[in-house]
Amino acid sequence: MFFYIIALLIIAFDQWTKWLIVKNFTLGESINVIEDFLYITSHRNTGAAWGILEGQMWFFYLITVIVIIGIIYYMQTHAKGKWLLQLSLALILGGAIGNFIDRLWRQEVVDFIHTFPFGYNFPIFNVADSSLCVGVVLLLIQMIREEREVKKEKANEQSGT
Repeated sequence: MFFYIIALLIIAFDQWTKWLIVKNFTLGESINVIEDFLYITSHRNTGAAWGILEGQMWFFYLITVIVIIGIIYYMQTHAKGKWLLQLSLALILGGAIGNFIDRLWRQEVVDFIHTFPFGYNFPIFNVADSSLCVGVVLLLIQMIREEREVKKEKANEQSGT
């Protein structure tokens, strides 16, 4: 249950920050937070990252519902007792639902975090996107850890220990 609460907190924070942007910024308005690195910029996206699949809402509805069902199923059946796996799935779940809410209500996703790491104009993103990315990184770490454990067990079996 703890990990579902994490997902709910991400959804709430994501929707609150997006509401603040919609309420207080005009589309395209930007404020400088850290010169040449971080800005808050009101932006809308009808696609995925970098604007790919722009306007394909039916596709995002379908994929998101499948992903949400899959994550909940996996959390209930395979992730119990694996805190890193549960955390990564909770972050992915919260992020997926956060952007899904935007797509359902607004027919677009509200983005506002605008960064320029190493001078690169990175696509504008939001809290849900951040949660998804961190969740995927943690999921990869979990998968690497599990693979190492399997290899170690096989090596121990072969050596007879």
